[in-house]
Amino acid sequence: MEKTNVMRVLDGKKIKYSSHEYEPDATLTGEEIAGILGENPDKVFKTLVTQAKSGAYYVFVIPVAGGLDLKKAAKAAGEKAISMIKQKDLLPLTGYIHGGCSPIGMKKRFPTFIHESAKEFDKMFVSAGKVGYQVELAPTDIEKVVGSKWADLI
Repeated sequence: MEKTNVMRVLDGKKIKYSSHEYEPDATLTGEEIAGILGENPDKVFKTLVTQAKSGAYYVFVIPVAGGLDLKKAAKAAGEKAISMIKQKDLLPLTGYIHGGCSPIGMKKRFPTFIHESAKEFDKMFVSAGKVGYQVELAPTDIEKVVGSKWADLI
């Protein structure tokens, strides 16, 4: 399996993870990816990038079956309002494309929040930074790598 930037970051920090590969298909939903992995969709998380009215960017990691509650996200970030960034802005801002965005290894570190349900699991899945690749690791290890906070986001 090819090493992604996310895997190189985790290797560099000596974080234990398992990598999983599936046939890349940009039309797959998060729930379908969870099914391919044979996992509960509650354990598979997506990474969403937002911008606040203040201009600051924030990253939110939520279960694939959930929707980001923008009011809760703004509250967690201490902002008045937050909105999703435009898809065309994702690659230049993070270094990742839609469907392959990971909270780990972005071009720049942004304040990151993980939905509190992740704490219920020993391991969770996030994108490995490329469509068709996922990494499975402890939620607390993501917290160590990106300095994330826990919040109710859905």
